[in-house]
Amino acid sequence: MSEDPQESLDLFDDHEEVVSEDGKKVTRKGIYLLPNLLTTASLFSGFFSIVSAINGNFIASGMALFAAQMLDGLDGRVARLTNSQSLFGAQYDSLCDVISFGLAPAIIVFLWGLDSLGQTGWVFSFFYVAAAALRLARFNTYIGSEDTYFKGLPSPVASAMVVYFVWAMSSYGVQGEEVGSILAIFTAILTGCVSLLMVVNIPYYSFKEIELKKRVPFFSMLFVVFIFALISIDPPIVLALCAFVYVASGPVIWAVKALRK
Repeated sequence: MSEDPQESLDLFDDHEEVVSEDGKKVTRKGIYLLPNLLTTASLFSGFFSIVSAINGNFIASGMALFAAQMLDGLDGRVARLTNSQSLFGAQYDSLCDVISFGLAPAIIVFLWGLDSLGQTGWVFSFFYVAAAALRLARFNTYIGSEDTYFKGLPSPVASAMVVYFVWAMSSYGVQGEEVGSILAIFTAILTGCVSLLMVVNIPYYSFKEIELKKRVPFFSMLFVVFIFALISIDPPIVLALCAFVYVASGPVIWAVKALRK
């Protein structure tokens, strides 16, 4: 069967996607620009965090990953607010998350301190990458069903726990030869625990019920301002503590539900 000459000369396709509109399945061409630009910006931030870590600048790595997490939180919400959700966007977002919240944190924590543990260090780093990839693959199978709670620790928060810890330590001059064997072992245990929490069925609140378009009490605005002010005091420490509180909330919720049964 011969190929269509025009089709064989096309360097890029228009990406056709079957969507449901008014109960009917129709084919739409192209992709939505704004949410996918935000996803790409998140990917760039994750890539920049890796480059910064390779250059020994772990503070810049932490800042870049913070930017990646903010952008990752925006792309989905922007897609929902602008009614520009798509299967392409969901898959692209997950692939970018593997880099930004799977590979990048593992490389950062390895270069910061786990490399001193030799083979054990890179085993823990790879365990984190594999757990993040598995978590994201499982999330893709649950798209549309994980509403109030996530199953397992979300990879962006897992990356926050690991990288913000490194960022906090580096901001106080603890990196390179300053990372002793005890701190390296603690970091390996932390990385292992966070990795495990990504793949177990422990529930984590998703915050998807929060509607940005709805009116909220005046106190809510004051609370947000207070949080920003608190973060500005010592960003890496406060962000690491916030990440720890969320990471710990999952086992607490699971334990409470288990005791009620």
